[in-house]
Amino acid sequence: MIKVRTVEERYGPALKKAREDLQRTDPYKMAFCSDASYRQTTDTSGVFEVPYWGKPCLVSYPDGEVQDADTGEPVPIVTQILVLHYLLHADGTPMANQWVAFRELPGGLGYDSAFQGRADQRLVREFGHDLDGFIRAAEALGGERIAYGDAGFLFRVFPRLWMAVVLYVADEEFGASARVLFDGAADHYLPTEDLAVLGGILAGGLIKKARGK
Repeated sequence: MIKVRTVEERYGPALKKAREDLQRTDPYKMAFCSDASYRQTTDTSGVFEVPYWGKPCLVSYPDGEVQDADTGEPVPIVTQILVLHYLLHADGTPMANQWVAFRELPGGLGYDSAFQGRADQRLVREFGHDLDGFIRAAEALGGERIAYGDAGFLFRVFPRLWMAVVLYVADEEFGASARVLFDGAADHYLPTEDLAVLGGILAGGLIKKARGK
C-alpha cells in the first residue's frame, strides 16, 4: 500500500532549508533587494513585512516564521516557502516592464508542457467561452486591466514580481487560448520552479473566484 505524504512531509525540507538560509543572510540587504520593509526589534532579531497578492505577511528574523499580518496565524506552508524564497532570491534587478512566457524563463522550456497543463490549459477549459466570467474572476482576485487579448489582467504578486493573464475567447475561426505571463525580470526574484507554482496558484485562484469559492 502506497503511503500518501502529507504537505508537511513533502515541503518540510524546503521550508527548513529556506529558514536556515535566511539566518545566514543580511536582513537589510534582503529588504532592499526585495522592496520589503524590515524593522529591527532587538539587537539580533527583527521582522519583515512582505506584501503577497496584496496582503501583508510578517516574517520573523532570524527564525523565518511567516504569519498573516491581519490574523497573526501561520500562512500555508507553500506560501511560507514562496515568501522566504522571494526574500532570499531577490537581487534588486529593476523590473523589465515587459511580459515573457514561462518557456522563456531559465529552464522553462523543458517544463513548459507541464506548466501548460498546470496553468494555461486550465484557464482555457474554464474561460474559453466565458469572457465575462473571466473578467469578474480577475477583478475579484485583485487584477488590474491591461490592453492585451480579449481581456488581460496584471497581478502584483510580490512588490517586484508581477504576473499577467491574457485570454482570447473562442470564435467561429479560432479556438480559445490563455497565457500566464511573467515580468521579464521574474527569475531575479524567484527560481523558475517557484514561478511554475505561482502559475498554478494564479490559475486556481481565478477558477475558484469564478465558481464562487
